Amino acid sequence: MADYPAELVRNRFLFDGSPVTIRPIRADDKPMEQDFVHHLSADSRYKRFMSTLNELPPGKLKYLTEIDYVRHLALVAIIQRDGQDVEIGVARYVANPNGDDCEFAIAIDDAWHGSGVAGILMLTLIDAARARGMKKMEAFILASNDKMIKFARQLGFDVRRDADDPGMMHAVRAL
Repeated sequence: MADYPAELVRNRFLFDGSPVTIRPIRADDKPMEQDFVHHLSADSRYKRFMSTLNELPPGKLKYLTEIDYVRHLALVAIIQRDGQDVEIGVARYVANPNGDDCEFAIAIDDAWHGSGVAGILMLTLIDAARARGMKKMEAFILASNDKMIKFARQLGFDVRRDADDPGMMHAVRAL
């Protein structure tokens, strides 16, 4: 496992001026990550995980928080609420077996949709993937997820219907 990439920590402001910290996830973020997923709406959890889970099983939680920061990188968006860190979004990539391409996923707390946090997370993730040698980023998006399809296009992804599954869209962007 690579050292914690402190150079990726960013302090930013959302559209309304609220401060947010973007940083790589850590293994000790398990409770915060579980709480984040638990508080997503059922629709948001389904769009992110493509299943109806209510919370992350222990193995999945470990996979999402114990990462190597090179082939698997996750960035969380954190706000302060009553002196506590609260996760309001997460974006991650996982390298494909070839090591040059990666697949991304993003989830934003429903209360923070439209706040600007998704764009901040994704632009930071794209830069980090490029810096780690990734040549291409892709995602598979439910064809019914209009907001995500529009967002991916705004970020410069080419989005087309997946040839193997008409219920999915395939988003691809060269880095």
